[in-house]
Amino acid sequence: MRGAAQADVCVVGGGYVGLWTAYWLKEWQPSTDVVVLEQDLCGSGASGRNGGFVLSWWAKYLSLRRSAGKQEALRACRESEAAVRELGAICSAHGIDAHYVPGGWLWTARTESQRGAWEGTVRALEEVAPEVFQRLEPEEVARRAGSPQHLAGVFEASAATVQPALLARGLRRVCLERGVRIHEGSRVRGFTREPPPTVETDQGSVRARVLVIAANAWSAAIRELRRSLIVVSSDMVATAPIPDRLFAMGWTGGECITDSQLMIDYYRTTREGRIAFGKGGWGIALGGRIPPSFDRSLRRAEGVTADLHHAYPRLRDVPVEFDWSGPIDRSPDGLPLLGYLGGRRHILYGVGWSGNGVGPSLLGGKVLAARVLQRDDWYGAFPLWDRRMPLFPPEPVRYVGAHLVREAVRRKERAEAAGRNPSPIYRWLSRFVPAGVEDH
Repeated sequence: MRGAAQADVCVVGGGYVGLWTAYWLKEWQPSTDVVVLEQDLCGSGASGRNGGFVLSWWAKYLSLRRSAGKQEALRACRESEAAVRELGAICSAHGIDAHYVPGGWLWTARTESQRGAWEGTVRALEEVAPEVFQRLEPEEVARRAGSPQHLAGVFEASAATVQPALLARGLRRVCLERGVRIHEGSRVRGFTREPPPTVETDQGSVRARVLVIAANAWSAAIRELRRSLIVVSSDMVATAPIPDRLFAMGWTGGECITDSQLMIDYYRTTREGRIAFGKGGWGIALGGRIPPSFDRSLRRAEGVTADLHHAYPRLRDVPVEFDWSGPIDRSPDGLPLLGYLGGRRHILYGVGWSGNGVGPSLLGGKVLAARVLQRDDWYGAFPLWDRRMPLFPPEPVRYVGAHLVREAVRRKERAEAAGRNPSPIYRWLSRFVPAGVEDH
């Protein structure tokens, strides 16, 4: 953007969280003047580069229960499940062809050490929501996943998949149609903290009544948030289209799949019949400085391809046609952090989506918009608002320590994949890895 502007609400970040916040502000109070500032193109960060898993928070029920208690945890999980269906309905209503497929989610084990990683979560939910996870026989897991490398698992039916970039660009279009002013190519250089906040870009500024920070991994550069987040890479590859072979393998239900590693593998099929296969947590950023390797790393892509071949050894002859990376902002417990920045009620933030933001970001956008509009409902009184979490160590201790933990996890899981017992020191260090999509 160029020059000075004013708005009721300025949103920093044109990914899912920022766009959903703008969407719900306009849905609930159309007269709200909203400006969205995005340093590149909307969806060019993690929102357009992820695996397209639209998951609920059922796998995070234990973490939610620790933070909010049993009843609120159950409500948050049900709201997050409803968000998966609502996302599909909004795409349909607004003509967003984001390849929405409600195929469910397989939480699996591909090594003996991963068996039963879900047991704590599933058993806790069997007491309060027994319908959520379906226990499957090992043969059924292997059949649905299309590979006997999958030894065991459970199924959660509410999940879906999307083409993530198409969803982000579709949301951008809908927000523009509703009168949201979106400025792409507008890198934010800083903002004032006294009311009303002013946001400075390279070539202009926005003065707003309320500022919403929805910059995900880039938020780790903000002093109030830097010790609440650690930024890691998520690396993906996509094969050539092989629809006939997927049919022969039996992987035809549209399921999205994860294994139970700490550095999780996640994979799904696409409309074109490709396998999109990703792995989280290999690259580590120093503070909020995100290096170019978080856009693409050929070395890490080779590691992801090796995991693809471990899961599907019969597909070693299928070429990998694309590879890319993106940054993930992980919180200590794998749940997002939403609140007032430094207690300032005119500056809100929603960060720390920890690799599961596609579905929960719709819910997060509702929470942020409800706070801005001071709504007297569950979203306005969201039980995780302004929660306090243990802080990560300061830099450079965090950076050095994260590399030690990552290497321990890598060696531990490599040994387990080969059927060997990992070193006790690697097992001990692996306990310090931040939580991700699944509670183990």
